[in-house]
Amino acid sequence: MLVVWICFMFLTLDSCNAQCPCATQELCKQITDEKDFEVYVFDVRGKTWKSYDWSRITTVAAFGKYDPELMCYAHSKGARLVLKGDVLLSEIVDPANRTAWIAEKVDLAKKQFMDGINIDIEQAVKEASPEYFALTALVKESTEAFHREITGSQVSFDVAWSPKCIDKRCYDYAAIAESCDLLFVMSYDEQSQIWGDCIAMANAPINQTLTAYDHYMRMKINPRKLVMGVPWYGYDYPCVKFSQEGVCTIAKVPFRGAPCSDAAGRQVPYSAMMKQIKSSMSGRMWDEVQAAPYYNYKTKEGQVHQVWYDDPESISLKAAYASERGLRGIGMWNGDLLDYSNNPVAQQQTKAMWNALNRAKPWKEH
Repeated sequence: MLVVWICFMFLTLDSCNAQCPCATQELCKQITDEKDFEVYVFDVRGKTWKSYDWSRITTVAAFGKYDPELMCYAHSKGARLVLKGDVLLSEIVDPANRTAWIAEKVDLAKKQFMDGINIDIEQAVKEASPEYFALTALVKESTEAFHREITGSQVSFDVAWSPKCIDKRCYDYAAIAESCDLLFVMSYDEQSQIWGDCIAMANAPINQTLTAYDHYMRMKINPRKLVMGVPWYGYDYPCVKFSQEGVCTIAKVPFRGAPCSDAAGRQVPYSAMMKQIKSSMSGRMWDEVQAAPYYNYKTKEGQVHQVWYDDPESISLKAAYASERGLRGIGMWNGDLLDYSNNPVAQQQTKAMWNALNRAKPWKEH
């Protein structure tokens, strides 16, 4: 009778049918309280999560293999652990398929004692197409199902840095925002479509980034539904031409209609850049207009590369905006890209990146 009572009090019925992997049954209870300010982390691999700054974290999206130890630990810190949800939109235009997909995800969340779902769909969609309406319905129906089946669960949806059909993602952003608990705005990869000069630029230039939030809010999306996503990685661009003024011309790699894109470069973790910058040609440099750091280095073959990234200074400026405009919170892609080793310099760099998420530093436009 005691076990039945514990299940009734703390867990869903399906969760009771699964064996709690935690030290105590209490840790398998789903998190139900809503935090005033979200710090949203994407976890993608291994046991790096053990080194996260859990004093700040409110939600972790598990994009790697499910780790019951992570679930137990997150719950012990009062943080949610949510599923990743992605599906081909062509497969859920049929309402029956959509219902089946949602039921499968709800069941999985229950069995794994998880606290919701992060829907990560980044496919190109034409406005008013069957996929356009299916996506909006998917978010609405997922939210209704999770809220009904898992008390206090959270449903979030990942959106591009701007609502203006970025990468041909022409979604009904206002309706999606209305339907779910929050939007995670991926304020990075902002050079995925370069329409002007094919040159290396900041991953998330500040004016462009912040203006896009204004665009979201002009759609009557409540700022309390918006979580600002910042990058804990940068882009390394081989320079086809490197001018005396330090401008790096990049190869023309088209993407979804644009003649050039950040696909001319490669993504580099913050931890790797902090090691490389020591031996670079330039050391850390700062672009006043884009409010972003960068550096140049040369390969053994003599080719110049330019690397653009975000660091505590650039992230602090964005975090200040999130605070000033009353956004729901801030988060990053992804939590595993810092150096969590015992190296004293790395420890200082990692601490500064976590601290920047809550640091207010006003931005003055140039």
